[in-house]
Amino acid sequence: MTTDVTIIGAGLGGLTLARVLHLHGIPVTVYEAEASPAARSQGGMLDIHDYNGQLAIEAADLMDEFRGLILEGRQAMRVLDPDGTVLFDKADDGTGGRPEVQRGELRRLLLDSVPAGTVRWGHKVSGARTLGEGRHEVTFADGRTVVTGLLVGADGAWSRVRPLLSAATPEYTGRSIVETYLFEADTRHPATAKAVGGGSMMALTPRREIFAHREAGDTLHAYVGLAEAQDWFAAVDFADGPAAAARIAKEFAGWAPELTALITDGDTAPVLRPLYALPTGHRWDRVPGVTLLGDAAHLAPPNGEGANLAMLDGADLGRALATYPHDIEAALGEYEQAMFARSAEAPLFEGADAHVAATGSGNNPVHDLITAFTRHEPSR
Repeated sequence: MTTDVTIIGAGLGGLTLARVLHLHGIPVTVYEAEASPAARSQGGMLDIHDYNGQLAIEAADLMDEFRGLILEGRQAMRVLDPDGTVLFDKADDGTGGRPEVQRGELRRLLLDSVPAGTVRWGHKVSGARTLGEGRHEVTFADGRTVVTGLLVGADGAWSRVRPLLSAATPEYTGRSIVETYLFEADTRHPATAKAVGGGSMMALTPRREIFAHREAGDTLHAYVGLAEAQDWFAAVDFADGPAAAARIAKEFAGWAPELTALITDGDTAPVLRPLYALPTGHRWDRVPGVTLLGDAAHLAPPNGEGANLAMLDGADLGRALATYPHDIEAALGEYEQAMFARSAEAPLFEGADAHVAATGSGNNPVHDLITAFTRHEPSR
């Protein structure tokens, strides 16, 4: 392939693409807005599925290294009633297809798998424009520019590359999560650690839910979900951590204290994360020399698939470009059709309200969720 490849975004999807291209001897440059690999926390745990994320890792020839990142026992899963009653408790027997790893460690593995200098740090994109004949110019915030024959937007929800292909923009889903951490939980927060168990835990009702999982060591990472308008959250002063935690906990009055402790006893200030999504079935007409992957292409509410799909996007795009080294448009067309199809598949679970709407059963959504999860669990 004689055309230069430019990837915007050094997340899991962009780095998987860079790795697969490197394996096929195709030069690539990745531009990333962050100043360095350690510029910010990379988030918590990821379950990497055997039917998408692990396929991408195999394509990147990193399976042995990936196995070294797996945290044993983290596929255990519990469902609790808000009063703390255990409704479902599944141990990790080692046969599940969704091993858990730390996102930051997985990103580091991918970064280390590409040649030094592949990622150019501190390059925040301000815009991109079409030059014709499949070439595009990318402009960075400091005024620098780069011209490329193949531009890949792997730059997430607020992609600067997406406008070249689509006028769609993410819209608020009506739900946000508040993120908290409890450190040294087994000794400092034993009741909560017991409630969460050795893997993940969920407790949910319509409009209110608490998810938590055990990260490396005895750190508990919680995601507290609330279905409210953005104005509601704007009235909460998240600059005052204790006051914000108390206000969010008030919405969970009557829940078991070992669950609400995930809100009130956090060792970090609660962080608000509004949830956005692109229109369901988002797609675009083929535009020469440019495409998208991951959240830039198919941002959706959390459903356990986002990182997995982004990595598979990157792997599939890399293999398509290697298969059609002298016909980029054939490669992009083949990649996009497969990507559109898999990203349009409805997720199993997006939250209590979404589950009730999908099943048409509102009497006991937690019971229905358990039934749905256990019915589909082996193939997830």
